[in-house]
Amino acid sequence: MKKTLTLGDAVQALRRAGLLMNTPAVSLGKAIALVTDNSKAVVPDTVFICKGAAFRAEYLSEAERLGACCYVSEAVYPQALIPCMRVSDVRAAMGLLAVLYYGHPAREMAVVGITGTKGKTTAAYFLREMLAAFEAVQGKPAPALLSSIVTFDGAKEQASKLTTPEPLEVQRILRSAADNGCRYAVMEVSSQALKYGRVAHTEFAAGIYLNIGEDHVGPGEHPDFEDYFQSKLRLFGQSAVACVNLDGQMSERALLAAQTSPRIVSYSMRLPVADVYAENIEKNKAGLRFQVTTPRFKSQIDLPMAGLFNVSNALAAIAAAEALGLNKNSVVMGLAAASVPGRMESYYSADEQIAVLVDYAHNPMSLQALIESARLEFPGRELTVVFGCTGSKGLSRRKPMGEVAGRLADRIFLTEDDPAAEEVADICAEIAAGSAKPCAIVLDRGDAIEQAILGCQTPAVVLVAGKGAETIQKRKSGSEIFPGDRALVAHALALAEVPAVSTP
Repeated sequence: MKKTLTLGDAVQALRRAGLLMNTPAVSLGKAIALVTDNSKAVVPDTVFICKGAAFRAEYLSEAERLGACCYVSEAVYPQALIPCMRVSDVRAAMGLLAVLYYGHPAREMAVVGITGTKGKTTAAYFLREMLAAFEAVQGKPAPALLSSIVTFDGAKEQASKLTTPEPLEVQRILRSAADNGCRYAVMEVSSQALKYGRVAHTEFAAGIYLNIGEDHVGPGEHPDFEDYFQSKLRLFGQSAVACVNLDGQMSERALLAAQTSPRIVSYSMRLPVADVYAENIEKNKAGLRFQVTTPRFKSQIDLPMAGLFNVSNALAAIAAAEALGLNKNSVVMGLAAASVPGRMESYYSADEQIAVLVDYAHNPMSLQALIESARLEFPGRELTVVFGCTGSKGLSRRKPMGEVAGRLADRIFLTEDDPAAEEVADICAEIAAGSAKPCAIVLDRGDAIEQAILGCQTPAVVLVAGKGAETIQKRKSGSEIFPGDRALVAHALALAEVPAVSTP
């Protein structure tokens, strides 16, 4: 239950945390009506946070006009008419004030955080389905979800803007979920969120570490791989149970870092010593089937999704279910019903000679896993890949993604994927520079998908990577609506006079 926070409470908490740099001239007994960094959202008796490289003094002036009672900032604004709580680190202060204002909602439910270079969304949806199956039997509300696709607070589902929102938004969603009766919440936790305190002071019932790969290193992101890796490992320090993948790169270091958690649940597709272990993995037209062994049960798992790497994502979710004490039926039923928008969605021509997989793979690690899995699942087929890279960030992905495609694919089409202020042709040229094979550069994404599908030699598999279920392209003019890869694939198959048949 959220309690009223006073200015005195805020001052005392900031001082205890070593963040407060002055003695603010505030009325300590005043109740705080709102804590926000959005000047347009201010109401009377708001604590306004001055945050961000783009912050301007006029935002503070607007907050004053709307009734803010004080502001939190690393710098004092002499023209301000309201008191300043000057802090040494405004991000850290915002994280602390967020959990205080919203009353530590994570303490009222079991929150599971998931981090990793690839697979966060899929693992989150898998676990969400298990929890939903468990709660349905109990007559309880479905779990809350904070993912890169949508957020759900127990009452309302909304499209996401960030993988992990800023701390005030994270705590607001968790508070709504708790008030709506949710007993569980599943949250993707990005490396940036961990590094910059977006989930600071959030207590996780379980923290899942999926994997690590070269990504998010460059201007505006992480300065180097080690910083990226260490940021992800911070999740363990906030988790009652650490769920650790034993199969991936740096797994030994991850397991060592997990010692900061009171309990560890390991999982693996390769090592029978893991707490959660998969074997007898089979691919069928409906998806995947495997046997899982946990400390509490053994069972056959049917997963209605392609992609052998999704077995690992399923194991991650099962490890969290083990940590939470879910029963076998909830695990089995949840995974049997699992689907993830824009992740390994399969489309087939009527004669099944053309298979098209739509997936969110957007970095070298996930692209390699996608292609290698497709090779195993569709042996002997010509393999075409269609992808691009985002503009203005993730620069270190470009040549390595080209290298992966050039090494593993038969045909390569490079196209737009949120080019932002950059030219699509320039981004594609950088990707192509890493490829040992010729790359077709087609600036329009719909044209690229169409050419890839219409020009393939059957039997064939075409991989459309990078956008998943997204229907927005970020271009020079801003965010623009586009049909989305799933619609573009269906259209291309129709042009080939081959009706598209979608499977789960």
